[in-house]
Amino acid sequence: MNKSCVFCSKNTNIDIIDCNNLALAFYDLYPVTKYHTLIVPKRHVANYFELEKSEIDAINELIYLQKDQLLKIDKTITGFNIGVNIGEDAGQSIFHTHIHLIPRRKGDTEKPKGGVRGVIPEKQKY
Repeated sequence: MNKSCVFCSKNTNIDIIDCNNLALAFYDLYPVTKYHTLIVPKRHVANYFELEKSEIDAINELIYLQKDQLLKIDKTITGFNIGVNIGEDAGQSIFHTHIHLIPRRKGDTEKPKGGVRGVIPEKQKY
């Protein structure tokens, strides 16, 4: 636990929607789409490559559970993006591992082809 970390701090305005012994899930405070969910390990770990296998398994469990839950509550969801920013140059701004589960809907962007390749816009179209 790191008291200066927004995900570790008890003072953070995070409403946990699901959890297991090693990970938590909650809606992103700055969502890309409705129900954009973050899945984080309970242990303060700066990046994905520092996670233990048990933490990866716990995170994956929540990703699947949240995917199923979101498909039940929102019939407009037709796809998902899953992403992790690792390091400042990759866009990581909170240095506590967090996985983005981003629900997608038909028509939410004009040209979705390339998906996560859009992190470098000129590489999205191929």
